[in-house]
Amino acid sequence: MNIIFGTDGWRGLIARDYTFDNLTLVAHATARYVKRLKKEGASVVVGHDTRFLSREFAMETARVLAANGITVHISDTISSTPQVSFHTKKKKAQLGVVITASHNPAQYNGYKLKGSFGGPALPEQIAEVEKELAKLKGVAPKMKVETFDAYVKSKKIKLFDAKVDYIADLRKKIDFDAIRTSGLKFVYDPMHGAGIDFMHRLFDGVYEIHGEYNPSFGEVDHPEPIAECLEPLSKAVRKKKADMGLATDGDADRVGAVDHTGAFVDPHRIFMLLMKYLYEYKKRRGAVVKTVSLTSMVSAYCEKHKIKVHETPVGFKYVAKLMNEEKILIGGEESGGLGTSLHIPERDGIFNGLLLLEMMAVTKKSLKQLCDELDEEFGPHRYRRRDVHVTNEIKKAILAACAKKPTSIAGYPVERIDTRDGFKFYVNNGWLLIRASGTEPLVRFYAEAPSLDMVNALLDAGLRLK
Repeated sequence: MNIIFGTDGWRGLIARDYTFDNLTLVAHATARYVKRLKKEGASVVVGHDTRFLSREFAMETARVLAANGITVHISDTISSTPQVSFHTKKKKAQLGVVITASHNPAQYNGYKLKGSFGGPALPEQIAEVEKELAKLKGVAPKMKVETFDAYVKSKKIKLFDAKVDYIADLRKKIDFDAIRTSGLKFVYDPMHGAGIDFMHRLFDGVYEIHGEYNPSFGEVDHPEPIAECLEPLSKAVRKKKADMGLATDGDADRVGAVDHTGAFVDPHRIFMLLMKYLYEYKKRRGAVVKTVSLTSMVSAYCEKHKIKVHETPVGFKYVAKLMNEEKILIGGEESGGLGTSLHIPERDGIFNGLLLLEMMAVTKKSLKQLCDELDEEFGPHRYRRRDVHVTNEIKKAILAACAKKPTSIAGYPVERIDTRDGFKFYVNNGWLLIRASGTEPLVRFYAEAPSLDMVNALLDAGLRLK
């Protein structure tokens, strides 16, 4: 079994790739990397989402780390990825580990690594863990590993509540008074993921859907806050006559939203709205980081306000690296994951959803009004993404066709091609990005243009490239 860390950690099919044996190997590799750092009293924070066997996988990871002489702080129940990142920084741990496959379907699980600074482990850190994994050659070291309870008794494993201090931190950063006095009503959809059992701790009377523990994700299929998966949220918002709806993905690091009409607000507009709110209302300053899949509106706004822009490959670890190296106002990607200068250098769906609510309360504008203002300022920017499950042969054929550098897409002349991550074809007033997933057997097609007709034409043309 070749265990590979993709854009956001290692993921695999439960029982086929993601087994206790393979998890043990990854945990040993993690332990060896931490021990190499030679930090006295080295520790690791461990958390897990709502997936099948996630708690057991987290406990097994904790046992292996403890057997290697590392102190483990493990959440006593379900925890979001941002909560683990927050506590990794707060507890001054060397690493954080989250057992999660994020938005993947229920048959997947995964293993995310978090850095001591409170964000995704840097690419160079992940490379070092992969080196330690390669050295093991598929065989776990022979050592005595005690029971979980024995390590708890000896205090090598320490259980803690991941929510209490995290909530206290949110209360310092979000204007809850403004949200409450505004009278805004919202529906929350944790998509049966790590956001369950959370929002009611912040607000009385929040209407919630998909808030039950359900490792199969029920009607959601896969817990991803994209338009195709948020129809139940749209219906609930209309039924309850709410001002908006918020959704978070499987590990609650990404956010999705619908306005009061139930219309989906894509992540590009969420990024733009929060960037404008930080810059214009909260008067925050700093550079902006966008991945290649994020809207061109970002560049237009930053050019207008003379804000420095960094463009990176897809993967928040690249954004987090820059957030650690210089002053960054906001950074993120098209999947609904973004981080701001207000918070840890990490995607946080709950925090960003609350910031959207604060923005609506402070500006006294509906989400639809705020989105309409974007159209007025930048012209219409419509966007869609299609994820297509393919065989390896078809995937190779599509990428080979892209490599031939077609001169037109859907009849639109190609003005330039960016190969930073996949193939991004720029046409007049639009673009098409084609890239293979780092965690699933699929190819992703992304397009932005002034109209959905043009967006769909670009996507259709991309699918025909073979």
